[in-house]
Amino acid sequence: MLQTPDAFRTTALPVCAPLTDSFCRKIRYLRVSVTDRCDFRCTYCMADRVRFLPRKELLSLEELDRLCSAFVGLGVTKLRITGGEPLVRRDILEFFRAMSRHLETGALRELTLTTNGSQLARHAGALAACGVRRVNVSLDTLDPGRFATLTRRGQLAPVLEGIRAAKAAGLRVKINTVALKGATEDELFPLVDWCAAEGHDLTFIELMPMGEDGLEDRIAQYLPLSDLRRRLAGRFTLEPLTESTGGPARYVRLAETGQKIGFITPLSHSFCESCNRVRLTCTGDLYTCLGQEGATALRPVLRGTPDAAGLEQAIRAAIARKPRGHDFDYSRGVPRGAMARGMNHTGG
Repeated sequence: MLQTPDAFRTTALPVCAPLTDSFCRKIRYLRVSVTDRCDFRCTYCMADRVRFLPRKELLSLEELDRLCSAFVGLGVTKLRITGGEPLVRRDILEFFRAMSRHLETGALRELTLTTNGSQLARHAGALAACGVRRVNVSLDTLDPGRFATLTRRGQLAPVLEGIRAAKAAGLRVKINTVALKGATEDELFPLVDWCAAEGHDLTFIELMPMGEDGLEDRIAQYLPLSDLRRRLAGRFTLEPLTESTGGPARYVRLAETGQKIGFITPLSHSFCESCNRVRLTCTGDLYTCLGQEGATALRPVLRGTPDAAGLEQAIRAAIARKPRGHDFDYSRGVPRGAMARGMNHTGG
């Protein structure tokens, strides 16, 4: 069990000079993978037979606490917990409880997670008690048969139950949907209508060339979000919004329903110029760009340097090497900038 001294719960971390990369982008957003394991095997995300890391290679909850607290001390204000599926990690609620102390001091403005929803029904209330106010749920279809095919082993009913439990616990739910040509194109209006009825925001995501399996299928499955937006505009009045949740989505409001629709477009419209986020894997590798290699291994520093100064120095050095952007591209008929590592490794 993760032990958090009571003194830490009321004492604010000293915030040093903010993390800034060589392109003057201030890094305020950390996405942390707590496990590479998942109870689904979504076709565009993971191989059907995937070899997970030995548990001994994962950072302990105490180590994750130390690393995340170091980032908060360096000015990170938004912390998103990811996986794999974060809620399958044993005792993960202890980690959320530990991170909630940074919400109490005001150093951290938002603690949230991305989940497939399968475990959400039994954890929603506890997450809300830890200070989580909203969750992102990955959901590509409302059809049970198609859901089983896309996830390879998942069932839709528990996910919908989890979403209802999150709503009942007072959590704001945002649905994340990967646009898949020929697979989920006809889900556009059913998902929009369902989210409007349930009071959920909805964000569509372009398919990225990531993962060892199926890269040859990415071009055939790729659906530019400009196509979806055009179809939406044929049925609704789209009002562009300038607000941001700190992530890569661009938003519109549907005038007829009042709901917010987001578009994440890593291929058709790069958002790299405003990127304020980095990703920490469950083994302590820091990726400063989702679409580039060149991670910085923080685990050796974490375990070999007891003082905070050494860890801070390593983090700052990594941020200084953050590239201008990714190289994802399908325009030449082959997936350019492809990453062999899966999203369950890097973190969603």
